[in-house]
Amino acid sequence: MPHRRGQSSAHPAPKEARAQWPGARHYAALDLGTNNCRLLIVRPQGAGFAVIDAFSRIVRLGEGLASSGRLSDAAIERTVAALKICSDKLRRRNVTLSRAVATEACRRAANGADFIARAYAETGIHLDIITAEEEARLAVLGCHALIEPGEGPALIFDIGGGSTELVLVDTRAPNPVVLDWHSAPWGVVSLTESLGHGDGEDGRLAAYARMRAAVAESFAGFARRLPRVERPRLLGTSGTVTTLASVHLELSHYDRAAVDGLIVPATSMRKISRDLSRMSLAERARLPCIGNERADLVVAGCAILETILDLWPAERLGVADRGIREGILRRLMNGPVF
Repeated sequence: MPHRRGQSSAHPAPKEARAQWPGARHYAALDLGTNNCRLLIVRPQGAGFAVIDAFSRIVRLGEGLASSGRLSDAAIERTVAALKICSDKLRRRNVTLSRAVATEACRRAANGADFIARAYAETGIHLDIITAEEEARLAVLGCHALIEPGEGPALIFDIGGGSTELVLVDTRAPNPVVLDWHSAPWGVVSLTESLGHGDGEDGRLAAYARMRAAVAESFAGFARRLPRVERPRLLGTSGTVTTLASVHLELSHYDRAAVDGLIVPATSMRKISRDLSRMSLAERARLPCIGNERADLVVAGCAILETILDLWPAERLGVADRGIREGILRRLMNGPVF
């Protein structure tokens, strides 16, 4: 029976939320990343909140950004189309309080500000381009409840499309205290486009080694600062870890209830990563929970994950299908936590 942490159907929210915002019955959070556009609409329920609507679409906003430095017209069109769906949901659900954020692709793109202006003009959604530090803190705020109990600091990571955030946290207080953090300029899209191509199995393995080396170099300064911990605790929030957890469970289709809060042996995640790195694109696409949408990007995520396991050698990996959106919702309901 898999080990689990937390409750997949309940998210923490403060009891005083309704008193603080008496007119706000529905809250919403939108996270526009380099690869995904994800919306969550909730209402307070007891000590947590209930999801009343959600949306997720792979838009690949950062496609081609590594080489051009700009968001492409096609990527912008895909993303604006997704944001129009989100805007319609926000109107139909009568959302009173919401926040929408954009991350690495918009931070990096020369035309990021122009895209933000167009998105607002066409959808009414104002996207805040947040810093890498705020991105890391929101992810921690959204998923830290799933950290396993234990001594010493824990490491939380978020493998995105354009960057990867690593956060070292002290878990002794009810809310985690950020001890150190690092943002590396490698995510599944940027790493795949820059270093992820190779012909045949030998070429694929060589590309995997190149990706691992580049990520290790980008982590080096942070790795030197990390303390030695007797039993490292590790929690990941990203499409990479939820996808690999699905492969570990041999799911026929993605099931958030089965994945969120799962504890997986690190050896299993490494084996899955190495197996995927050898497969052709067509072989990966045939695997349930990977498919055509993730087949070309999942190996870069594996390279990042294995490198994280090198610098923080935990025996087990916690898996979270929650993060930035849940962090935003906690702040909307309870004000700044850290």
